[in-house]
Amino acid sequence: MPVLGLIAIGAGLYGLAACGVGIGMGISTAHAVDALARQPEASGKINSTLMIGMIMMETVAIYGLLVSILSIFILGGRV
Repeated sequence: MPVLGLIAIGAGLYGLAACGVGIGMGISTAHAVDALARQPEASGKINSTLMIGMIMMETVAIYGLLVSILSIFILGGRV
């Protein structure tokens, strides 16, 4: 059953999306805090842009989790 091993590797690679999202969220938050420290009067624009970016990054993480689970249970059950 070498196909099951490939499915597990693929699911693990999709799981790496969560690591990339975590790194991206940390970097964007750090830059937003830096921008707020430099220009506190622009906090509304900075916060709204940061939240939109965070929502998009979380969506990528959820899609990665969903594809990972589906590939394990759906594709793994067919083999």
